[in-house]
Amino acid sequence: MTTDLKISVQKKAEFSPQQKKLNRLIDKIEQQKISLASWKNAQDEIQQHTRQKLWPVYAELHTVLFQQLEQLWNMLHSHEFSKAEVQQLDEKIASLAKMLKHSNTLSADQKTQAAKINTFYQQVAAQSTTKKSKKPQSVSLEHQEIPQQDEFEIEQDFEQYAAEQQQAREQAKQQRLQQKREQAEQMAAQSLKMVYLKIAAMIHPDREQDEAKKQEKTELFQQANQAYEQQDLFYLLKMQLQLEQNKGVTSKELTSEQVKFYQLALDAQSQQLESQMSEILESFYFGNKKVKAEHVHISDVYKAIDADCAELKQQLKWEKERLKHMKKVSGVEMLLEHGVL
Repeated sequence: MTTDLKISVQKKAEFSPQQKKLNRLIDKIEQQKISLASWKNAQDEIQQHTRQKLWPVYAELHTVLFQQLEQLWNMLHSHEFSKAEVQQLDEKIASLAKMLKHSNTLSADQKTQAAKINTFYQQVAAQSTTKKSKKPQSVSLEHQEIPQQDEFEIEQDFEQYAAEQQQAREQAKQQRLQQKREQAEQMAAQSLKMVYLKIAAMIHPDREQDEAKKQEKTELFQQANQAYEQQDLFYLLKMQLQLEQNKGVTSKELTSEQVKFYQLALDAQSQQLESQMSEILESFYFGNKKVKAEHVHISDVYKAIDADCAELKQQLKWEKERLKHMKKVSGVEMLLEHGVL
C-alpha cells in the first residue's frame, strides 16, 4: 500500500507553520528509516570486519604487554635499582597490571596474575594514603597548629573534586536522556495503540458486506496488523490519514489538533529511530568520539577500523622493541634513562 502522510494542498505557501514543521519531520523520519535499514544491513559485516582486522592485533599486543609485565615484575625483585628507577618501574608495572587484568585475549592464569599484581599496588597505595592521613599531634593544645596541605595535595584534591563533579554531571545527563527516551517510548506506545484502533474501526473486514471490498479491507487489515506488531507508528499514521482522506473525513488541510497529535506521535517515532541508530553506532569503535548517523557514512567506519588497525600494528612494533630491551638489566636501565619505559 503506497500512502503519503504529507499534507496536500494546492499551494505550498498555504501551509501553516505547524504543517510545515510536520512535513519536515516526515521527511526526517523517511531518511531515518532508510539510514537505519542501511546500517542494520551493514552492522554484521562491519563487526565481522572488525573481528578479522583488529582482534588478532589486540591479542598479540596484549600478549606482548603481559610479557613486559612479567619481565619487569621479576626484574624489580631480582636486581638493585635506584629509588627513582624503582618508582618508574612501579608506575609502569601498575599501569600494565591494571589494563591487563580485564583483558579478553589473555588466558585465565595470565589475567589472575595481572589481577594479583594490580591488587598489590592498590594495597600499597592505600597504605601510603593511610600513613599520610596520620599527622603527629602537639602535646600542648595551646600551641597546636592547624595542619596545612602542600600544593601537591591541594592540586590532587581539586582534581579529585573536578573528576567527581564531571562524573556527577555525566550521570545526570544520562538520567535525563533515559527519561526522555522512556517518555518517547511511552508516547509512541500510546499513539501506536490509538492509531491502530482507529484504523481497525474503519477497515475491519467483518463489518463489510461486499465481498470485493471485504477482500480489500482484509489485505489492508493484515498490513495494519503487521505494522502494529513491528511497532511501526509511522506506517500506521500514513495509513490512517490515507483512509480518512479516501472516505472524505478530512478536509484539504488538517485541523490544528490533528497536526499537533501527528507531530507529537511522529516526534516520538523519530526519537525511537535515533535511539536505535545510536545503539548500532555504539557497537562500532570510534575511540572516545561520539558520532551521529548523519555525520558518518558506512565507508567511514571501514576507514576508521583500518586506520585503527594500522595504528595498533605500529604500537605492537614498538612494544616488541621495548620487550627486547627489557630482557636485560642494561636494556631496562637504558629505557629508564631515556624515559621511554
